[in-house]
Amino acid sequence: MVTTLQPSPPEKPPLPKASELRTLIDDLIAEQSTLQTPVARFAEIHDRQPDLADHYRNLIPLSKPGPGEQYAFEVSLDRCTGCKACVSACHNLNGLDDHEAWRDTGTLVGGNVAPGWQQTVTTACHHCEDPGCLNGCPVGAYEKDRSTGIVRHLDDQCIGCSYCILKCPYDVPKYSKKRGIVRKCDMCHQRLAEGEAPACVQACPTEAIRIVKVASSREPVAGVANADLLHFSLHAPTSALPAPHTLPTTRFLGRQVPATARAADRDQLVPQHAHWPLVFMLVLTQAGIGLLGSTGVPPVDPGSALPLASHLPTLLGALLFNLGMAAATLHLGQPLKAWRFFLGLRTSWLSREILAFSLFAPIPLLLAAAPYLPDFPLSASFLLSPFSLALPAGALAIFTSVMIYHDTRRSLWRLPLTATRFYGTTAAFLFLALSIDHPWAKPAFALTLFAKAIPELLLLLKSPPTTDWTPDLHSARLMLGPLKKITLLRFATALAAIASILISPWLALPLLLASEILERQLFFQAVQAPKMPGHFGGF
Repeated sequence: MVTTLQPSPPEKPPLPKASELRTLIDDLIAEQSTLQTPVARFAEIHDRQPDLADHYRNLIPLSKPGPGEQYAFEVSLDRCTGCKACVSACHNLNGLDDHEAWRDTGTLVGGNVAPGWQQTVTTACHHCEDPGCLNGCPVGAYEKDRSTGIVRHLDDQCIGCSYCILKCPYDVPKYSKKRGIVRKCDMCHQRLAEGEAPACVQACPTEAIRIVKVASSREPVAGVANADLLHFSLHAPTSALPAPHTLPTTRFLGRQVPATARAADRDQLVPQHAHWPLVFMLVLTQAGIGLLGSTGVPPVDPGSALPLASHLPTLLGALLFNLGMAAATLHLGQPLKAWRFFLGLRTSWLSREILAFSLFAPIPLLLAAAPYLPDFPLSASFLLSPFSLALPAGALAIFTSVMIYHDTRRSLWRLPLTATRFYGTTAAFLFLALSIDHPWAKPAFALTLFAKAIPELLLLLKSPPTTDWTPDLHSARLMLGPLKKITLLRFATALAAIASILISPWLALPLLLASEILERQLFFQAVQAPKMPGHFGGF
């Protein structure tokens, strides 16, 4: 009997249990668990070596700026993740109010040509070579340190007028309602003086922010100029990035910014602050000057009283003007310090406005009291001056108001538009007062209001959705969007004033006053305020 021996088949390994099966996804997840986020690495380094003073000194210059140099922020765009650690550190170290922030983070997006491009960016004060805040301050509450170039705000000198906020194209100064003053980033100059990094520099987990020394000549750096957000905005007017006319010193490094890049929040229709004290100040002072300008040359016999009906516009003009002056003080957080306005006469139009209106202030009182003053030698010559100076002196004072807003370089506040609005208000009240005794002034009143409304109507025609973004288009969309009811009411009251003057100038007066107040509200709320890029969800 023959038997054949055959090898036994190999034993099959046991099938793994379902819980032990691994896939490519399992391997990728396991690998990902070993990776650390920038924040995690930042925390691990601090746990391993709590005293990192020497490490952070690598993020600041080892020596002070030399002649022709100053400190500046340098931001690496590719490193910034938008985590807001810098914002939190700045807030905590400087003891800011709940809704106060000296550093912001925002987003740039690529636009139509590069729709997939996106970049987060962190910004604070740019410590400009020619600071708009310093030049606009009426009381010298800003100084630019000669040795470091840091632009500092002097809290104890501030009157809280907020004009520096309007002058800064980067939305850097912030008003503290609790203190009644403005405050801003000072690059933690006390820490820098001791060789310590500023709060934002030390808190950034990716070391995206550092302090460097830059030449004050503002010569472009090779390979950097194309990526510099502030210089890029000069060539992209539709980006909503502020033009660097103040010569900012912040350096932004990283990948090249696309030609169509824009701020992510560019199209958000958010009305600006109404500034109600300024609304009433501007309207009432201009209305008062217009009413006072209707006052004719006094009678040959100065001792004889003018008829009360003819003198009412003068009395009303003096009252409105002084109410406007009183309203102006309500805009100041520290009005008792306003006497120091003369410190800014060389550079600040706000200082010049305060001076011009202060010099004009006695004229309304003299005009109102003229018919009731007793006769005295040379009284005719004495009273002739205020009568003849009322309109030209008032027009000069209004010019300083025009320049205050034109000097901010905001599109809606440019010289032609602002002058038309302000002088149009004065002319409307002038013809309104003259129409009491002169019928020819009624059509002049109507023509003045129509002419004053033309620039506003032309602005509204710029709102088709297909039009490329411009500051004027932004203002038009605000007036036809969130501010639509105010816009309609403004024109409705103006038309009602024109119709009412045919019945009685006194009936048209309150309608005109309401129309001008609404117009001035739109003047402030519909302006496109330049600022650094913000977020998708809000400011």
